[in-house]
Amino acid sequence: MNTKEHQLKALIAKGEGLDIEFKACRDQLPKSVYETLCAFLNRHGGALLLGVLDDGVIQGIEPDAVAQIRKDFVTAINNPQKISPPTYLAVDEIRVGGKPLLHIYVPESSQVHRCNGRIYDRNEDGDFDITDNTALVAALYQRKQATYSENRIFPHLGLDDLDRDLIAKCRKIATIRWEDHPWKDLDDLELLKSAQLHQTSPDSGASGITLAGILLLGKQLPLLNTLPYHRTDLILRKVNLDRYDDRDFVDVNLVESYERMMAFIHKHLPDPFYLEGTMSISIRDAIFREVASNLLIHREYTNAFPAKLIIEYGQVRTENSSRPHGFGRLDPETFTPFPKNPVIAKFFRQIGRADELGSGMRKMMKYSRAYGGADPELIEGDVFRILIKVPEFSEKKASETRKVPGKHPASTGQVTGQVTGQVTGQVTGQVTGQVINLLKVTQGEQSRNALMESMGLKGRDNFEKLYLRPALEAELLEMTIPDKPNSRLQKYRLTEKGKAIVENQQ
Repeated sequence: MNTKEHQLKALIAKGEGLDIEFKACRDQLPKSVYETLCAFLNRHGGALLLGVLDDGVIQGIEPDAVAQIRKDFVTAINNPQKISPPTYLAVDEIRVGGKPLLHIYVPESSQVHRCNGRIYDRNEDGDFDITDNTALVAALYQRKQATYSENRIFPHLGLDDLDRDLIAKCRKIATIRWEDHPWKDLDDLELLKSAQLHQTSPDSGASGITLAGILLLGKQLPLLNTLPYHRTDLILRKVNLDRYDDRDFVDVNLVESYERMMAFIHKHLPDPFYLEGTMSISIRDAIFREVASNLLIHREYTNAFPAKLIIEYGQVRTENSSRPHGFGRLDPETFTPFPKNPVIAKFFRQIGRADELGSGMRKMMKYSRAYGGADPELIEGDVFRILIKVPEFSEKKASETRKVPGKHPASTGQVTGQVTGQVTGQVTGQVTGQVINLLKVTQGEQSRNALMESMGLKGRDNFEKLYLRPALEAELLEMTIPDKPNSRLQKYRLTEKGKAIVENQQ
């Protein structure tokens, strides 16, 4: 019995309660699943198990129906007509006793959610509709506002305090990722409201940009006027242990902070060659994408403690203020993530800067062993800490490794001492090897198929995910018909930034 199956059996043995709900689900979703989902979001979160009867008997889901049930569930929770505001959840298929079940971890939300226009809350007996009970609805709103500081409203802040170009960039990235993304046809204010970055207080009726809004998209001066102590300290300390060898003092909005953090990581950490199946991937980026987003998303921003990312010999450690839900070392294998700032986390997912809750942590766990030879350490408390072991490759060692007879750097799933070429500069420091290879073969204006043929690639989905989309999001490639992303006549060409990277590689 594997670890996940054992954990799920223990969860089922506890029986239904405030934070556990079973749903029979042979070949289609029961309608009540969405009311339970809404109640979990509004209360303290919980675990939803599909394929289990009310008395805990494991009935399972018809194997042929699992994929469609997952698809129907994900589609519905992203539909504002069903769940408003929409939410994003990971759905895990786990077999218990050979029977497939679906396990859905539902975090507590910082928003008040509705299901089919109704507000549901949770008690020991199940889900109950509180829509028409004014006192209960008011208490729910007050609890959300008091618990999650990201929802604090600043009526004096307006659109002029935000970076409008950055809003346009985020809209563009989101619509490249999902053609029918709702932000596509929204103006800036409507986008902010859709993302819960502009809210109206149910108590006072005051409207304005929220703390999450100014943190994510604010211009530097209004942001620091609102949160004077806001900063993330990036430090390289390997030679000068008393001070530092390099440092970036980051006090800009979170979207730009993420880019600065990844540039610093690319500048100072090696990116070993790694094959997953037949595809070369950057495990450094997979790990530190999660580390960077965790440092920004799960911080308690009402606390003046400065966040830090410190690169030392053989390891990277981070510190950020937290609102702990426990204390001590966490087991990444069994760790259940709790979203400290769900609105900020959701925005990061929209623009591809974070994975679904829990999936990024699993990637960090998986690739850390290959990258630095050890599991990551996560320690929760008033200050949340992460420790990642990293390789220390010298060019001499890399050269020697490449010369070892019989050792080929393309062994599946293995990291070698071969460090890929590190691209210098803040812009190029954020570019993966796959994207650089794409830029190198781009000549004039070329179709998607022509680019794939030039690179010897056949997998359309992998090309989209690992090559084309990142190049478009980084504004290194551009579409010849940007208003019609899926046009059959669509072609792609290098931007000036893309040309500069290609020239730097030559």
